[in-house]
Amino acid sequence: MIAIVLQARLDSTRLPGKALLPLEGKPVIFRVMEALNQIPADIRILACPEDSLSDFSPLAEKANFKIFAGPKDDVLERYCKVIRNYSIKRVIRATGDNPFVFSDAATAINAEASALEADYAGYLGLPVGAGVESVCAKALVRAGELAEAAYDREHVCPYLYTHNELFALHRPLAPLRWKAPSIRLTIDTSEDYERAKELFSALNRLDIERYRGPEIIKKYTELFP
Repeated sequence: MIAIVLQARLDSTRLPGKALLPLEGKPVIFRVMEALNQIPADIRILACPEDSLSDFSPLAEKANFKIFAGPKDDVLERYCKVIRNYSIKRVIRATGDNPFVFSDAATAINAEASALEADYAGYLGLPVGAGVESVCAKALVRAGELAEAAYDREHVCPYLYTHNELFALHRPLAPLRWKAPSIRLTIDTSEDYERAKELFSALNRLDIERYRGPEIIKKYTELFP
């Protein structure tokens, strides 16, 4: 079973409550789920801490995501609990501050990871906030058993890609159509949010669900040359 597992929380330090900020009339976290719904998967899960459950539950249901509450700061363990609960074989990991995820790139990297039986896969050189990570569930559980550093447990995947003696990695440069590392699409600060509102508004007028990575890059560069 392939699962999209989206991690999110409410108490962001730099932009508190950003997951619920409006983006063209819907909360940011809902826009993220809309983007992730364009990626093929068997199941979609919003994994959050207990203190976010009541705010996120109705949004997850509306977006056809299941919701799962786990540890707040040990996000790696949150993922491991999701894997055990749903008997997942491969995880497409996404985060709640990225409403412009390239669904076409995500579909491609997951297909490559599955074909290569990679423990971890992710494109290098994508815009910040455009990518996902494809991870073998067994490898992620093993990382959960081995990782001790707080950084590894908070950020989920670093233990895998910093231990290539233990895990099979696939980290290719993104194809040219998606490669734009200087572009920032994530929402982490108030400046990011203002830029995202302008970009989303421009894309929404063009039917964002039909647009993929190259079109998002093109529109971004038109707006922010």
